[in-house]
Amino acid sequence: MPRPTGEAHTRRRTPQRLHLTPIHDASNEADTTTRTAGYEQDVITWVNEQARLLRAGEFDRLDIEHLAEEIEDVGKSEQRERANRMAALLVHLLKCRYQPERRGKSWESRLGAQRLALTRRLQKTPSLRIGLEDPDWWEDAWLDARTETTKETSIDFDVFPPVCPWTASQVLDDHWPSI
Repeated sequence: MPRPTGEAHTRRRTPQRLHLTPIHDASNEADTTTRTAGYEQDVITWVNEQARLLRAGEFDRLDIEHLAEEIEDVGKSEQRERANRMAALLVHLLKCRYQPERRGKSWESRLGAQRLALTRRLQKTPSLRIGLEDPDWWEDAWLDARTETTKETSIDFDVFPPVCPWTASQVLDDHWPSI
């Protein structure tokens, strides 16, 4: 087949330019509304989209306010986890102290499991150790432990000391106590 020449040849070989119209030409205000709506409608989808935007370097499209809240919530979640694990550990210690006749392998196993889980959490997030020395935090953990132990054992709340008799080091020590 002979090759075309002249004007027809030039037209065929010149690529046509595509003119794409954006589907959504949002202003900053509309974009912010869209980002917030996504957060409020389905947080998991929103999180995945925010992660995608971060990885793509599209920082101007991020929902900064909600991202900041979520990041703070991660820290709070870690702190709640530490407090819950400490309270559970203290419950087991109180049971061992106040119900020694019921102490058995399962209690020792639970005590060891709580210690291990809490120690791992503290190793993964060293800044959580700071709270262990905070008297207000310790008071809350102790109050939670006393309350839960009362529920689980029917031992009167006031039987337990108002202040934790143990240090954080003692509570976390695998070889302590010899209750």
